[in-house]
Parts: sequence; structure tokens; C-alpha cells
Amino acid sequence: MFVKVLKSKLHLARITETKLHYAGSILIDRTLMDAAGIVPYEAVLVADLDSGNRLETYTVAGEPGSGSVVILGAAARLIKQGDTVIIFSFAYCTPDEAEKLKPKVVVLDEKNNITQIK
Repeated sequence: MFVKVLKSKLHLARITETKLHYAGSILIDRTLMDAAGIVPYEAVLVADLDSGNRLETYTVAGEPGSGSVVILGAAARLIKQGDTVIIFSFAYCTPDEAEKLKPKVVVLDEKNNITQIK
């Protein structure tokens, strides 16, 4: 049996842009993705602290060091530029593995610079 557990999260990311007419996903600065151990096209859960909306999508790697966190596609109707979000990534593992897993938390400032990695 496997359980779904939190692997990592980007905490307090600021949405830098939205693009409604796009096939749908979230573009994230590759440096931020690497810090959290998130890979391109990985499924993530995005929780908007401003609106309370939550959605599942997949990641697209953005330019490293750009600070970009861009909502692409229909999600732009739920999450707006300037909103603060938490981006969660998950892993499936055995209950024994889950007991040992310590999620990586990457805390960001208002310009999406890394301020802390826990």
C-alpha cells in the first residue's frame, strides 16, 4: 500500500503574471523548482492565500533566477497577479517511508527570493 504525503512546498510565492489564453499550467522559476525538488511537468497543488481557491495543475520550468511564478490557462480565472500562493508537491510512498520523510519547505519573500529552506 502507498500513501500520498507532502514532499515539498514553495511557501508564500507571489504570482508575477497570469496568461489566460494558454494550454494550462504554472510556470515557476527553475531555481525555485530545484530548491524544492519539483521537476518539470510534475503535478502540484496551488493554494491561493488571497482568494482561498485551490487547484491542481502541472509545472513548467521558467528562466532560472527570474523569480517568475506565472499562472497559465483557465486557472487565471481563479488566481490573480499579485496573489500569494503555496505550491505543494507530493510523493507516494510506503507508510514506513512516510514516517521518515521530512518535507522540504522553501520560504519566499515578496519578490520570490528564497529566504529560508527548512
